[in-house]
Amino acid sequence: MITRRIMLAATAAMAIVGTASGTFAQEWKSKYPELTFAVVPAENAADTTNRWQPLMDHLSKTIGVPVKLRIVNDYAAVVQGQKEGTIHIGLYGAASFARAIIVGADVSPFGIEVNKDGSTGYYSVVYVKKDSPFQKLEDLKGKTLGLVDPNSTSGNNVPRFEMNKLGIDPDKYFSKVVYAGTHENAAIGVAQGTFDACFNAWTNEEDSDALKADKKGLLKFSDLRIIYKSQPILNGPLAYLNSMPEDLKKTVVDAFLNAYTANREAFDKAYDGKKLSYKAITTKDYQPTIDLVKFVDELKKKS
Repeated sequence: MITRRIMLAATAAMAIVGTASGTFAQEWKSKYPELTFAVVPAENAADTTNRWQPLMDHLSKTIGVPVKLRIVNDYAAVVQGQKEGTIHIGLYGAASFARAIIVGADVSPFGIEVNKDGSTGYYSVVYVKKDSPFQKLEDLKGKTLGLVDPNSTSGNNVPRFEMNKLGIDPDKYFSKVVYAGTHENAAIGVAQGTFDACFNAWTNEEDSDALKADKKGLLKFSDLRIIYKSQPILNGPLAYLNSMPEDLKKTVVDAFLNAYTANREAFDKAYDGKKLSYKAITTKDYQPTIDLVKFVDELKKKS
């Protein structure tokens, strides 16, 4: 039988739990009055801010403290920022996350982008001009190659790994290898004739950085042609600092993984409507990429 004494005891216990929970939240909020979320732009910084700010506003309301967008110049800056603890949450490419693990950043992945078809991968492709004579990588000997960033997955690490399998040392095979800085710049370089070819990220016929550049009038996608496509690459992860309190990490994970359903308009704007959601991921899922990056590091030492 439920007596008045039992009811009072239960009520008191619930009050204690609620107070403790609120206290814990206030404790992390005093230590983390705001969070920094970092992205590497595949385009210019202004367009990146325009796309991502609505999602930052949503996350700020959901998490309970301001989530500040930080646009960094390259993947190395995300790695360094998380290693130093100045970036609380980072959006990585698979290879740059692997680099973070290799250099000892105390971070964990918690979410991965899901494509519209439900897949979680993309490809590294080689673009050339549509009217060029090049039909395969081997046709580009002595030509100029555009890469993206030393820590880019599809724009450097996978290309070097794939070319090694073909017996190609890019630094000797091509007349010049140039890092363009962003996927957009690399594709524009081919369209404008700065590069004879470039490696770039490509998900499908409706989702690629070159296609985004076309929609902004920076190039004509129809002027480009793909002559090489890699094996599937795992999409990059969202990763948080392991040093953050457990209740804060849980709040962050819940906010990101539920963002698509909670505020689809903001999520779609961030991803130009090309992604379906986020889903949970672990470091173990990226072990093959970590091994690949270590392999590419060894290749560089030998060249």
